[in-house]
Order: sequence, then structure tokens, then C-alpha cells
Amino acid sequence: MDKSTLMGVGVALTGILLGLMLEGGKIAQIVQPTAAMIVFGGTLGAVMIQFPLRVIAAAGRRLGQVFVDNAQDPNLLIQEMVGYAQKARKEGIISLDAELVNIADPFLKKTLMLAVDGTEPQEIRNIMTLELDNQSEHEDHLPRVFESAGGFAPTIGIIGAVLGLIQVMQHLDDISEVGRGIAVAFVATIYGVGSANLFFLPASGKIKIRIRQEQIRREMMLEGVISIIEGMNPRMLETKLQSFFAEANQEQPKEKSA
Repeated sequence: MDKSTLMGVGVALTGILLGLMLEGGKIAQIVQPTAAMIVFGGTLGAVMIQFPLRVIAAAGRRLGQVFVDNAQDPNLLIQEMVGYAQKARKEGIISLDAELVNIADPFLKKTLMLAVDGTEPQEIRNIMTLELDNQSEHEDHLPRVFESAGGFAPTIGIIGAVLGLIQVMQHLDDISEVGRGIAVAFVATIYGVGSANLFFLPASGKIKIRIRQEQIRREMMLEGVISIIEGMNPRMLETKLQSFFAEANQEQPKEKSA
């Protein structure tokens, strides 16, 4: 689980709800199914108008990355690439053909397959860079789904508040009913502003980070395979690939000294 996300959610909700109760409020006062239906239903509808369904579905599948950090250790990938380099240096690049069946990552598998087939390094770079660009263009749309939801939700919340006030105006003869109705009407605004700033926009930022991590891994795979074709020394290759994850490698000495 992503500790940062869990702690952030806990701190935000605790601060808001505790502040509400210190002012004499009750959690039940902000639990309004009707307001939630207006805000979240309206926000979803607006997002569906802006983005194709396949993009929304892909963004939904990415949502789990906000709460779970499933990024693989980059050092494992580096050691895998160094292993390929050592084998290619001893037995030739064709020997890596036997390794293709064990490679799970489709990008690495395709890149290594082109290398085994004898494709020139520059041609491999051109082909796989084009694929990187296409994937990047598609992935860039995913966090924008949540950015858009964060922009729509507060406005939809205002619409919900106005709808509630319209109902209040029909009961001006009962002042007690007016006060309660106004309070309920503004719950929709809370839902809109709260969901935008506590979920949609932060989720967009976290997904951007996850996507960039994946892009760096693919860039490292491409650079590693090309370096293997060019006959780079495995030790030099390891040093070169570590530069892609300088921050992670800086933490290693601390862990070893501990």
C-alpha cells in the first residue's frame, strides 16, 4: 500500500471532521445521498462528454495506483539487463533468443526480439522511440480525466446547492424548514469542492508520477538493449542504467551501512 496516500487521506479527513465536531457539528449533517448523486453523477456525465469511454475506462484501471505502489525495484531490471549483456558477450546476441519466452514486459520483449533478429541499433531506436511516444500520448490523457473531474465537481456542487435553494424557496412560510433546507443545500458544495481537492486532483498528480516511472523504465530498457547490441561492457552498462534511477541508487549506501 502507498503509505503517503493512506496517511494523506487520514490526515485530511481527520482534520476536516474533527474541525466540524469542535464547532458543534455532526457527521450526519454532511451525509446527504441526494447531494452526492447530483455532484458525482453530474461530474461523471461531464467527464464522459469530454473523453472517450476507452480513456475513462483506462483511467479507472489506473486508479488503484493511487493507493498501491506496485512499481518494481529498478535494480532488479538493471541486473536483468546486465545478465543479458554478459550472455550476449559470451555467446552472441542470438543466444538471447532463448530468453524471450521468459520476459513478461512486452516493451522489453519486443525490443530484444528486434535485436536478436539483427535489426540495426539506430533502426531499433527509431521504432521503439515511436512506440514510446505513442504510449506516452495515450497515457497523458489518463491523469487529465481526474483533472477534469476536479474542475467539474465544484461547479456541479454549486448547481446542487442552487437546486437545493430552489426547494427552500418553496417553504419560506416555515422559517425552521428554511434554515434546515439551506444547510442541506450547501452540502452539495462541500461534496464538489471536497472531492476535487481531496481526491480528483491529488489522484491525477499521483498517477502522473506512476506513469513517468513506467516511462523511465521503458527508456532504460531501450537504452540497455541498444548498448548490448553495441557490445558495451556489462559493468559500464550497469553504471549507465543506474543513472536513470539516481535517487533510488543514492539510498542504497544508507541501507547497506545500516
